[in-house]
Amino acid sequence: MGAVRVTAIASLTPLEELDADPFLVDSRSQHAMCARWATEQGYVVARELLVRGLRPDHCVLWEGVRPGTDLFVAPSLRVLERALSSVEEFTAECARRGVRVETVGRAEPSYDAAMKARVHRRLSMPTAGYDGR
Repeated sequence: MGAVRVTAIASLTPLEELDADPFLVDSRSQHAMCARWATEQGYVVARELLVRGLRPDHCVLWEGVRPGTDLFVAPSLRVLERALSSVEEFTAECARRGVRVETVGRAEPSYDAAMKARVHRRLSMPTAGYDGR
């Protein structure tokens, strides 16, 4: 049996919501939080999804998922609530398919003006080759 494969779920939240809720907009930080968690557990991140309001039965969620050896992780319940149309239906579908779902459960980072500016630059200039560093 191979390593546990993780699908990291982040929320696709419009840049317009950056001031009100920077963590939900900052998908890079969401995925990084999931990756750290997976590494700490000895798991491997196989996929990163960036979604908003996705149906729990959508094929993009389930493509290649193996019951008993794969799991979904999101930084928090509120990220799942933004990413999926129904967390309750998603967790029921996970149970039906034999796939675990976890949340990292760590505190979200506090964003100052400089951090928000970096997120804004990265998301507003993707075609200019800016990678957010």
